[in-house]
Amino acid sequence: MSDRSAPVIDLRSDTLTRPTPAMRKAMAEAEVGDDVYAEDPTVNALEARLAEMFGHEAGLFCPSGSLTNMLGVAVSVGRGQELLAESRAHVLRSEVGGHGAIAGVTSRTWISPDGTLCADDAIALAGDARGYNQVGTALIAVENTHNFSGGRVADISELRRLRGLTDARGIRTHMDGARVANAIVASGTSFADQGAVVDTMSVCLSKGLGAPVGSVLTGSAGLIEEARYLRKRYGGGMRQAGILAAAGIHALDHHLDRLADDHAHAALIAQEVAAAVPAFVDLGAVETNIVLLRTGAAGVSADDFARSAELRGVRIIAMNQDECRLVTHLDVTEEQARDTARILAELAEESAGAA
Repeated sequence: MSDRSAPVIDLRSDTLTRPTPAMRKAMAEAEVGDDVYAEDPTVNALEARLAEMFGHEAGLFCPSGSLTNMLGVAVSVGRGQELLAESRAHVLRSEVGGHGAIAGVTSRTWISPDGTLCADDAIALAGDARGYNQVGTALIAVENTHNFSGGRVADISELRRLRGLTDARGIRTHMDGARVANAIVASGTSFADQGAVVDTMSVCLSKGLGAPVGSVLTGSAGLIEEARYLRKRYGGGMRQAGILAAAGIHALDHHLDRLADDHAHAALIAQEVAAAVPAFVDLGAVETNIVLLRTGAAGVSADDFARSAELRGVRIIAMNQDECRLVTHLDVTEEQARDTARILAELAEESAGAA
């Protein structure tokens, strides 16, 4: 029986983090202006800082990563042109079809069974516009880390190879870097390394970095100016947004290095569950703060497993019929990670035994 007096450990996503007292103080004291007129000094400082970190010329603060992805794609892909991405990419699976519905973008996908980026697979799909029939590839989007593959990190050598191949073909590249900070910490690369391999970068501040709202798109001054225009068209213009941007600046100052703690907590949970039922977890796939529980491999419904876990005080989500996902984050302590590991390991044993 679970102790229902204990707080629920919520691992559905790293978007669930709440601002720390120090972050709330920074937000309350932020200097603000009207961002639509580019007069909010705190927003301007955040945009300039992230652009410099990635080695880009300019940045644009937006309410969400979906919006920065949509703008990053739209400034490179004209109506009826083509976007390429991996088959489970967030830009195609989890942005409600916005790229097609709003920007008129067409898309095709390559398949990577485990989410590993292979530059040759991506470029092999690219095509040139031919006559009145064949659409041309304008952009290749990569995701780092790859959410639906359990936080898989894109190898920097493959990213560099892809950039070389796309440059030769006149194709732009965009990175959905919702969790690129996790990739940087896990791989030992730098922000500049990641920025050098793409034309535009979307980075979320509201996931592992712990800000309550916001993402930034970075790129060349020309692309960001066009994105700023589209942000207003899409209804994303904000006014005294420095109150939100201040949280992002605080996160960059204080929450980057501690992402390694989240990775350690995810590994701890994965190892204990795998020790109980090896089929439940692919330990080699746990590279950052996401763990996929392969309930189907043990004959267990993901929905049933998630419901049973919540009854024991741990909230995770069913990603599909056969997999559950858990994500460690700023608000999860080491003690909670250990409790989670014990609870899920016990449940995995019981579920597999009953299957």
